[in-house]
Order: sequence, then structure tokens, then C-alpha cells
Amino acid sequence: MRLTPKVSEVIDRQDLRRAVRTLAYGTVGGAVFYWFNMPLAWMMGAMVVTTVASLGGKQLYVPQSLRATMVMVLGVLLGSAFTPEVMAQASRWPITLSALLVYIALITAVLYLYFHKVLGYDPVTAYFSATPGGLNEMVIVGAAFRGDDRTIALIHGSRVLLVVLVIPFWFRYTEGIGAGVSFRGPSLLDSSMLDLGVLTLCAVVGAAGARLLRLPAYRIVGPMLATAAIHIAGWTESKPPYELVFIAQVVVGASVGARFAGVPLERVVRTIAASVGSTSVMLVFTFLAALVLAPLTGIPKAPIVLAFAPGGLAEMSVIALSLGIETAFVATHHVARIAMIVIGAPIVFRTARRLRRQKEGASPPAE
Repeated sequence: MRLTPKVSEVIDRQDLRRAVRTLAYGTVGGAVFYWFNMPLAWMMGAMVVTTVASLGGKQLYVPQSLRATMVMVLGVLLGSAFTPEVMAQASRWPITLSALLVYIALITAVLYLYFHKVLGYDPVTAYFSATPGGLNEMVIVGAAFRGDDRTIALIHGSRVLLVVLVIPFWFRYTEGIGAGVSFRGPSLLDSSMLDLGVLTLCAVVGAAGARLLRLPAYRIVGPMLATAAIHIAGWTESKPPYELVFIAQVVVGASVGARFAGVPLERVVRTIAASVGSTSVMLVFTFLAALVLAPLTGIPKAPIVLAFAPGGLAEMSVIALSLGIETAFVATHHVARIAMIVIGAPIVFRTARRLRRQKEGASPPAE
């Protein structure tokens, strides 16, 4: 059983050159953002620079095996945020998790109409573009139902890009939260071999177990759950070295930008324009949810916004970590969002299509 693609898939010389070029762009972007004390510097800087380079015609590429490994690192990092003190507050989470299901249903319905009626997408492409699930999962399921997988991928990629760009700056310049990167884990040189061994074991065993259980986004969810378990049990308080975390942020950020490589600029611009509309609707619902749920639960608006904001699981969780905003709460809700959609979206689509066909079959023929 493999947790990452075969090595032979990533050692092609041309791909290696493209990967080195991509990571160089990402590192420069992260360093520039870090120099200017921007929020979430290493991930956002890498994402912005590689996106611009992709749109400028550069052939960029991040090996899936490298991204998978770095996502596992982030999973371990997120799991280390689950402490006994944090879990003592978890009794308030069922209310927001229930509200999340309503949120998903509402925005999927609204955005289906937007993509299908306003933009003219076919029903399958419109539906799987509207669901705020994980990019990979929605592309795979949408293609299985014969949707336009390239359009679905671009819509979700644009959504993640826009949300990750907007949210940190929103918090910094409207709420005064977040100035640069707040993560302060140990240095690699200060980390003990025992701690590194335990965290590595959590990453490998967690990912393997999550894959066996067919959990969504298993490469991040599995390590997160395994690391959370040993932290909640009080067996360790160790975190991944900050150097590794910053590298992971560069890789994840560069992966977002590299998704646009090789796509005609006209199509990217058209898709981003469509995604601006859909993402704006999602963010409006996100802020409304925070306004409603904060007084009901006693949870501040900031973590609710991050928990409901329709970015990627890895990206939004890292934002919460960087801004110091209830990482465990945010990560749990994004895992729940992806699980709800991966399980529920195909069922809802099949049911709706079957009911529509039954209705059409029961309709009297036109005279």
C-alpha cells in the first residue's frame, strides 16, 4: 500500500526542472511576503508568485508525492493543536457542525442556479462546481458523472485561491488579527530524535489507517487524528520543526498557483471571473453564519468565519494556525465539510436526477 505516488512518477528530468523552478518561485514569493511582514507569508507569497508565473506562460509543476508528504506534515501540525484544554470546549461544537450542514445545502442550491441558469453550465458541471468540497474529490466525482472535469477543477482552484487571498487580509486589516506568521514551533536542531520519531510514526500510521478506512483527504486527516490522539492523551506536547512547517507552506502555496499552468489565459480569466461571483456568495453566507452562530454558541466570530470559509482543508487550517485562531475547531469543521460533501453530494445528485427522470417519464406527451 502506497501513501504517495511511485518515485518513477516524479523523477522525469523535465518534470524535475519544472518542480525546481516552481519551488524557487514559491520560495522567493514567500521570502518577499515574509520580509514585508504579510499575513501567512510563506504560503501566500508562494501562491501569488506561482499564480502570476503560471498566467504568464511558465510551465510550473509540483510533484504530487512532494505535496502529499508536506500535507502529512501539516496534518501532524494540526493534530498537535488538539490538547485536553481545547477538547474541554468541544461541547459547543455540535451546534456549529449542524449549522455547517445547512450552510452546505444552501450555498450548493444557490450556486447551482448561478452556474446552471446564469452561466449556462451543464447540470453535472454546475452541481459539482457549486459544492464547496475538496478540489480532488469534486473533480473525480464530477468526471464520473460525465461533467467537465477541467472546468470543475478550475472553479474549485480559483475558489481556494480567492479565499486564501481574501481571508488573512480581512482579519489583519479589519479585525487587527495576525501580523505575519505566528507559528513558533521548535527548531529542527532543537527537536529530539524521540519527538521526531513519534511525529513521523503518527504521520505514516495515521495516513495508512485513514486510507484503509477510506476517509476523505486521508493524507492530512489521518496524521491529524493520530497526532491529536497522543496529544489529548498527554503522551507528548511536541510539534513539527518550524523549518519543515514553512517548507510545507511553500509547497502547498506553490501547488495552488501551479494548477493554472498550461491553461489558456482566456479560459483562466473567464473561470476566475465566474469564481469571483460564486466565492463572493459563499463568503456572504460565511459571515452571516458567524453573525448568527456567535451569540448562540458563545464562540467568537473569527473562528466561525475560518471554520465555514470555503477554502481548502490544508489552506484554511494553516491560516487558523498562523493567525492563532482555534486551530482544532477550524480543522475539525473543514474535515466535517469535506466528509459531508464526499458522502452526501453524489447521493443527492443521483436522487435528484432519478426524481427528475421519473417526473419526466410520468409527464403526458406533448400534443
